[in-house]
Amino acid sequence: MTTRALPPEALCRHCDPDQFNFDTTDELEDLEGFIGQERATESLHFGLGVEHKGYNLYALGPAGAGKSAMVRKFLKALAAERPIPSDWFYVNNFSDARKPHAVALPAGQGVMFKEDMEQLVIDLQEAIPLVFESDEYHTRRQAKEDRLEERQENAMAAMQKKAEEKHIALINTPTGFTLGPKQNDKILGPEQFHKLPEKEQEAIEQDVKALQEELRRTLHAIPQWQKEAREEISKLNREMTTSAVHHLIDAVREKYRDNEAVIAFLDRVEDDVINNYQQFLPHDERKPTLFGLPLSQQEEGPPWHYRYRVNLLLAHEANGGAPIVYEDLPGYNNLVGRIEHRAHLGALETDFTMIRPGALHRANGGYLILDALKLLFQPFAWETLKRVLQSGEIRIESLAQITSLISTQSLEPEPIPLHVKVVLLGERHIYYLLQALDPEFDELFKVAVDFDDDLVRDSHNEHHYGQLVATLARQHKLRPLDRYAVARVIDRSMRLADDNERLSSHMRSLTDLIQQADFWAGEQGHKLISRDDVQQAIEAQIHRADRVQQRLQDEVVRGTLMIATDGEVVGQINGLSVVLLGDQRFGHPNRITARARLAKGQVVDIEREVELGGPIHSKGVYILSGFIAGRYVPDYPLSLSASLVFEQSYGGVEGDSASSAELYALLSALSGLPIKQQFAITGSVNQMGEVQAIGGVNEKIEGFFDICRTRGLSGHQGVLIPSANTKHLILREDVVQAVKAGEFAVYPIENIDQGIALLTGTPAGTRDENGEFPEDSVNGRVEASLIRFSERMQSTDEMAVMVTGEDQ
Repeated sequence: MTTRALPPEALCRHCDPDQFNFDTTDELEDLEGFIGQERATESLHFGLGVEHKGYNLYALGPAGAGKSAMVRKFLKALAAERPIPSDWFYVNNFSDARKPHAVALPAGQGVMFKEDMEQLVIDLQEAIPLVFESDEYHTRRQAKEDRLEERQENAMAAMQKKAEEKHIALINTPTGFTLGPKQNDKILGPEQFHKLPEKEQEAIEQDVKALQEELRRTLHAIPQWQKEAREEISKLNREMTTSAVHHLIDAVREKYRDNEAVIAFLDRVEDDVINNYQQFLPHDERKPTLFGLPLSQQEEGPPWHYRYRVNLLLAHEANGGAPIVYEDLPGYNNLVGRIEHRAHLGALETDFTMIRPGALHRANGGYLILDALKLLFQPFAWETLKRVLQSGEIRIESLAQITSLISTQSLEPEPIPLHVKVVLLGERHIYYLLQALDPEFDELFKVAVDFDDDLVRDSHNEHHYGQLVATLARQHKLRPLDRYAVARVIDRSMRLADDNERLSSHMRSLTDLIQQADFWAGEQGHKLISRDDVQQAIEAQIHRADRVQQRLQDEVVRGTLMIATDGEVVGQINGLSVVLLGDQRFGHPNRITARARLAKGQVVDIEREVELGGPIHSKGVYILSGFIAGRYVPDYPLSLSASLVFEQSYGGVEGDSASSAELYALLSALSGLPIKQQFAITGSVNQMGEVQAIGGVNEKIEGFFDICRTRGLSGHQGVLIPSANTKHLILREDVVQAVKAGEFAVYPIENIDQGIALLTGTPAGTRDENGEFPEDSVNGRVEASLIRFSERMQSTDEMAVMVTGEDQ
């Protein structure tokens, strides 16, 4: 069985620039929509169109796939057709200041109402003092005060008259009124009084007692008269305030007569202004003091008229459409809003004017875009978002109060009804973890918008890809690309997709490449971005990140890392692995060795035994053990102990792409046939001996090629890959040219027999009609070794039984 190397044209299917009917991308129109994302487009159309509760969206795909741009474009088109949401504001609750009222107005009227209320306060501050300085007010108040004074004077005059009729003096002392007898208009002293006849004394005492009772009643009536006078003055004050206030508030009331909540608020404002009219009157502007020291202006409380202000949370333009909000930091307060506090007299205080909106407020009536990972990283944010979506209302609560960290009195603002579509952007694994671990997730995010990583490569999509490149160049104000540069970009897109039949849809990588190519075009003074500029951008990208790769290759060339590229060795083979460092990945050869001996054991994976092998790698070793047991010595017990190891491997080993190389090394060890070291191998194997596809095939081939080229290409070196990986080949141009010159080769392998024949130069061999392999074949030699192991083990067991019997 002969395995032929792949021809050069199979190693990289270049995009043909001659298929394009343009010279530069300036000739192309902008791309409408997104290519290769039909599934995501249908999901977006469905999810954004359904108005029922719970139909929020999760856009899943790798970072940089263009999820955000596509979602925003869809939302922008929809938002323009959606009704404009209401303006929302908080106002003071005059009954309970801790529970401010939330009020809505049609879009554009929120700012207007706020300005109207500010102007109303200014008008009140001017009108109320004026009415209390008017002649009418002073005249009417003076009349009431005069009536009180007249009433008091009349009452005391009547008392004076009654006292004089009975020859009793009414005396006004610093401590109050008192009564005393008099004679001949002279007040009698105690000695003089006691000299009077006894009957006259008794009569005077009775008169004084009666007058004292009447005086007491009169004096007790005076406070009531004063109270009545104050009530009349207060009634006058309210009447005068009403006359000054009513027409001002009524003008605002008329303007918003169709909004019941606003009318109710204005009614409460009018009542509060009338009840607290004195707050609008001039007063001494004395600053408050603390322990005799004047306080700074910052520590004073807010002015009285702040209670009539409007705290406008949301204001929309009358023709702005539905809002689209992206919250970059979706923390608890940034989502639902917060209540701020101010320091006053050593304590924290707050009021309705210090309520601040969150992203949910700003997106209410429209769309909210959030990054899923950022959301999950914020404490309480995920649970809060779910609660808000379930309840359908935004309730602002202090996080400190929720967690009981502080006991400072805060507000309980009235909740605002919520109607919003939430779109989460995130990686696939986050979506599936949420779906598996959070039972409420599927209830609230019913629509998955799954973005494809790549698209089918055909002439139709290549043309659209050119339009995409043109669109990105114009969006980012870059130089136009000629058609050869576009073809090179498409070639690079195939490499990013790891498939010569697919194109990558990763927008960030594509944009980065075009931007960097534009830089190099500028460095060369080009007016257009050429193929060479794109190639230089690609090489510069790789060079900036290939320090580790170069160091590893240098150590191989210097002999520190032992990799053979010529000669033949039994039980030794060059495996290929891919190293991932951030966005950079590169291939690197590893020496794999195998040893086999007689024992009642199994194939030992040294990497697994020392816990450096991952579960997938261990699975691959178990599979090759199954292959050995299933193919050879069906009539004999397997008496084999073998060990496999990645030499000079000091880190973890994962994946099964080296399982075919490990099997080749084991077959070499069992057959005694040496493996040609000019080859490197990649591919996984199943229990039937079929070689299966693996990832990173291009990087693996290029990694071994770089080592061989540095040492000198012999013309016999090459790489064995699974046949199924042929469609994934997009190799570098220098590798393709080396193959074309006969200096390097890539061999497609379908099964283990093809590979071992190529590696050893000996036919693998198949069973004849008698069920036996040819003696000189690889399989014949392996089976002969296993039979020999089994017979020796049986002989050893029989001798052990005989020795045991003699001892007994």
